[in-house]
Amino acid sequence: MTNVVVERRRAERVHTDLDARWEGVLAASRGSVVDISSSGCFVLTNDDVQPKELIRLEIKMPTGRDICLWGEVVYQIAEMGFALRFTGGDATEQKMLTACLDYLREGETEAAVC
Repeated sequence: MTNVVVERRRAERVHTDLDARWEGVLAASRGSVVDISSSGCFVLTNDDVQPKELIRLEIKMPTGRDICLWGEVVYQIAEMGFALRFTGGDATEQKMLTACLDYLREGETEAAVC
């Protein structure tokens, strides 16, 4: 029997390690964004969230600028973290996210060359 994994993600993920702060309905905490794409990210954190919970995520960029994004929890892994699907669709948020991804992709390319 062959196990087939179906990849549901449509957007390219960039692996990273960015400090972040998040706020949900019942909790606020800190964590690390370990991968990010134009559609979502995964946040390592010990605190509990619930699927479908609305989260405000503030990511600390290496450039010194923070970006703020809104998302909905897709799933949560106890004592590990949660996957977030971005829900904000305004032009400013999309522009910040695109700039963040471009910056991180450049870093990945430079690291691969070294």
